Amino acid sequence: MKQIISLTIAGIIGGLVVITGLKLTESPTIIESYSPARIVKASNAISPGVNTDFVKASSKATNAVVHIKAEESRTLAMQRQEESRRNRRSSPFDDFFGGRDLFGNNFHRPKSGSGSGVIISSDGYIVTNNHVVGFADVINVTLNDGRVMKATKVGTDPSTDLAVIKIEGASESFPKIEYADSDQVQVGEWVLAVGSPFGYLKSTVTAGIISAIGRDLDIIEGEKTIEEFIQTDAVVNPGNSGGALVNDQGKLVGINSAIATPTGVYAGYSFAIPSNLAKVIIKDIIENGDIERVNLGVEGYDVKDIKEDFDLSEDSGFYVDDVYRGSAAHFGGLLPGDIIKKVNDNQIIELDDIKRVMKFNKVGDEVKLEVVRNGAKKTIKIKLRKSM
Repeated sequence: MKQIISLTIAGIIGGLVVITGLKLTESPTIIESYSPARIVKASNAISPGVNTDFVKASSKATNAVVHIKAEESRTLAMQRQEESRRNRRSSPFDDFFGGRDLFGNNFHRPKSGSGSGVIISSDGYIVTNNHVVGFADVINVTLNDGRVMKATKVGTDPSTDLAVIKIEGASESFPKIEYADSDQVQVGEWVLAVGSPFGYLKSTVTAGIISAIGRDLDIIEGEKTIEEFIQTDAVVNPGNSGGALVNDQGKLVGINSAIATPTGVYAGYSFAIPSNLAKVIIKDIIENGDIERVNLGVEGYDVKDIKEDFDLSEDSGFYVDDVYRGSAAHFGGLLPGDIIKKVNDNQIIELDDIKRVMKFNKVGDEVKLEVVRNGAKKTIKIKLRKSM
């Protein structure tokens, strides 16, 4: 009996030791996970110098961002179809299927789409993407207060994927957005993306940081394009195109334009046209309408790369190897063998210098070239024109 009592007491004592040991081993874990010191430390790592209260910025931006519904009228669709028919050989299937594909879809029907836009003047001018409204002649905008208003297309610039529309008969003062200096933005800076993702989530605001600047992605179609994208991880989806990318003060940093995605929806990286670039294009469109940009119409090499092979006396410049027939260079008198040394008094070291100097030139502009021809300097004035 004494032995049983002794074993029982020993068991109870042993159990208490085990329970106590478990409690002692659990306590540090709980303290480590939920200690106020951990929370304070995390908070202090975020707050210095960072404005994480985006309420005012969101309010400013959403009031100036609109939803755009763009449509192609039946008349315009028929004109497009006729032009397409003239520019290609007619397919026998066009008549056989009556303008429909194998699944019965009418591929001649008018186009339609939606996106976002940003009010940039109190009298109702709105900037958006060319791919949002470029095809359309029927445009409606929905303001942040829910009102739907008709808009007309002022002009487009496919080379930058920008377009300007204007609210029809605007007599009131609209809430416009203020520009930020996009040249001053830095990687790591907070930004907000504002727009209407998927066409129905109007006035949506997402936050992120600037991931990179000056991205040239070669995603805008055409021979002469201007790409200097701001990359951000703020969530942008189809329907956000043409919307605003703003800083923590609610000022316009860029116009959201594209996403990098294998699925068709946001996958981590979004791209916006810098506001400083947009401002130049917007002014040009409002003053002149549609913008059509052209190249000189030449092919060649940087002198520094062929100097020895071609036995050239010049150390720098752009060597013209071929001039396209019907181009501005052809009508202006530029010849194969010419070495371009200056464009509009800007020194040319290589081809990239020509691209930089002529970045914003368009049909009708005149450029002055200083070339070396057969060892002698010559000045040539060329009026840019649409190539034949």
